[in-house]
Order: sequence, then C-alpha cells, then structure tokens
Amino acid sequence: MLRTRSLLWSAAIGLLSSAAIAAPVAASDGDPAPDAPDCVQASAGWRYTFVTNGCDSPHHLTVRYADGTDVPCRSVSPGDSATFPGYGTQGNRVLGPDLCPSA
Repeated sequence: MLRTRSLLWSAAIGLLSSAAIAAPVAASDGDPAPDAPDCVQASAGWRYTFVTNGCDSPHHLTVRYADGTDVPCRSVSPGDSATFPGYGTQGNRVLGPDLCPSA
C-alpha cells in the first residue's frame, strides 16, 4: 500500500511538473521591442540586472525575461547604468536588454 501511494505521488508530481514546463507564455500586446544595440550591455544576477549604456547617445531601455515579466523602461545616459530586477530563484532568465519607445 505504501509503495503504491509513493508511486502515485511520483506520477502526480511528474505530470504537474510537465504541465508547468509546457505551459504557453502569454503573447505580448504588440510587436516585440527591438534588441538594444551592442553598446548596451546587461549583467544579470538572481537579485538585480544591471544594464550599462556604453553608447554615445542616451537610450530608453528595459530588460526582456524568459517568462515575459514586464518591467518599466528607464532612460539611461551614455556611460550610466540602470538597475532592473534579476532573474530570481524560480528558474526565470534574463534574455537581454531591449529598446523602448522614447520617453
């Protein structure tokens, strides 16, 4: 009886995990934001993501996350950095910085 219950729990957890992994990501409200130019760099950590503008002109930037998390855009002057949320502890990933419409 105990072995059967253990097998059932294992099967249920496996099915739930598979469903969570295969869940579709919601579509965005419009065209995806363009990637930031190569002179804009992101350094991602679990708690913070730092985006540095190494370009000669200011840019209005955000960060793209694997799970579709939406974060506000920030204006970043040449040589400056902005802080965004990190990837967290739930398996999310930072995909890179994106350009936003001008402020």
